Amino acid sequence: MSVRVALIVGSLREGSYSRAIGLELKALAAPGLDLDLIEIGDLPLYNPDLETDDAPQAWTRFRAEVAATQAVLFVTPEYNRSIPGALKNALDVGSRPYGHSIWQAKPAAIVSVSPGAIGAFGANHHLRQPLVFLNMPTMQQPEAYVGNVATLLDDSGKLTSDGTRDFLKSFTDAFAAWIEKTKG
Repeated sequence: MSVRVALIVGSLREGSYSRAIGLELKALAAPGLDLDLIEIGDLPLYNPDLETDDAPQAWTRFRAEVAATQAVLFVTPEYNRSIPGALKNALDVGSRPYGHSIWQAKPAAIVSVSPGAIGAFGANHHLRQPLVFLNMPTMQQPEAYVGNVATLLDDSGKLTSDGTRDFLKSFTDAFAAWIEKTKG
C-alpha cells in the first residue's frame, strides 16, 4: 500500500534549489512513498477575519490536498536564520480553523537547503518548533542539511553528486520507516 506524502517546498523562487531537491526526493522516494508537490505560493496571508464560509479558495485547495495525505516532507531554504514567510503562512493556514488542523499527527521530515556551507541549519531547527505544537512527529535522524547546493545541481536542476543522491535516497528510506513506526 502506498503512503501519500505532501511535499511542501518553502521557496517560491523560479529555479529554486529547494524545489529542485524536492523533485529529486520525489524521484528517489522509497518504494511505497508517493510524494505529491503541494503549492503554497498562492496562499493569502492567514487572517482570521477571512475564516468564513467563503474562505479563500487557495486555503480550501491547500487544506484539502494536505488532508488527503498521510505524512509531510518539508524542503526549505533559510531566510535570516529561519524559515521563509510563505512556509510559516502555510503552517498557519493549515492549522486553522482552530480544532481542524490538517497537520494533526502526520509524521514529518525536514530537508534544508542552502548555497552556503551550513545547509540551512537554522531553518531546519526553527521549523521543528511549530511542528511540535502542531503535533507532527518529526524524524530526528538522519538530519538533512544540504549545503553548497548550487554546486550539486546542473542547469536543469538535476543532481550531479552521486554521494548526495545516495544520501537523499537513504533519507527517504529512513522516512518511510519513520512513517511506518509512527502511524500507530
